[in-house]
Amino acid sequence: MLDTILQIFEKNIGAFVSGEDLSKQLGCSRTAVWKGIRSLRAQGYVFEASSRKGYRLVQVPAKLDIPTLLGKLETESMGRSIHYYDEVDSTQTIAKQKVAEGAPEGTIVIAESQTAGRGRMGRKWYSPKGKGIWMSVVLKPQIPIHFAPQLTLLTAVALCRTIRRECKVDIGIKWPNDLLINGKKVCGILLESSAEDERIKHVICGVGISANLGEEDYPPELLDIATSLAIASGEQVYRETLIASFLQELEQLYKLYHQEGFATIRALWEALSVTLHRPIQIHTPRDGIVEGIASGIDESGGLRIVSSTGEQLCIFSGDVELYGKKDDTLTQS
Repeated sequence: MLDTILQIFEKNIGAFVSGEDLSKQLGCSRTAVWKGIRSLRAQGYVFEASSRKGYRLVQVPAKLDIPTLLGKLETESMGRSIHYYDEVDSTQTIAKQKVAEGAPEGTIVIAESQTAGRGRMGRKWYSPKGKGIWMSVVLKPQIPIHFAPQLTLLTAVALCRTIRRECKVDIGIKWPNDLLINGKKVCGILLESSAEDERIKHVICGVGISANLGEEDYPPELLDIATSLAIASGEQVYRETLIASFLQELEQLYKLYHQEGFATIRALWEALSVTLHRPIQIHTPRDGIVEGIASGIDESGGLRIVSSTGEQLCIFSGDVELYGKKDDTLTQS
């Protein structure tokens, strides 16, 4: 039915089509028409609605221009092999398939929308059509498996630096993998690793960026906790430019990481963090709720905190809730 609705509007470009006319042409109720319009809106189509005139299609979902993206790339390997899809269940799943088929390091999988995008701990990631950057990058680092969390922090640094430069917004990193603007989530990162004999075979680095979503695009339950780059900056994001810039930053930091180790990446992460030097509460899978002051990152990427009892702990997995304001005068331990 959705395809038929679109065909009707293609024949009536710029004109209103009443709900009654739509229901007659589709052979369904006006309620079914309304549900169809709602589904198309969720896919990125923009309709103007009038109680007297009906509906008018005013904008279709923007599609990534892959030749333009390739023309903007200045990388050696990142993004030099691109697999582009209109819709997938998850770019992570497709990227794993490409690795099994021999995809080289730097291969990326991009989709206009995901039907089963996922974040950490199996959570669903909201990824409507044509509004964001839903992408997975294949990495093949020569490091032990216990260093894998370092790559999450490296990716977060690359993404945060890119967005600050390209979108001119005050964005920061919440440990371990969320990017926030004014306390609202705008980007998420998910790394999934495969290892053999304690060494990493490959890492699939999933990146979700809410680029051009408007407030009307979010489900009500997400409005208070999520935002987009367009909402925060007041300007539409050129996705091809942002992707190319991110891949360049990622490649440079990835090279630096292999040349100099994690210390430089850790310093960059700490400078961009919104987690450090403030009271936090962490919901951990092993130790339950832990409260304290976040003081730094350890060598493997774990979060160091000073607990409310003065005990120094290192947390490797959990959900962080932030409290109070950042205190940059706290001495890291």
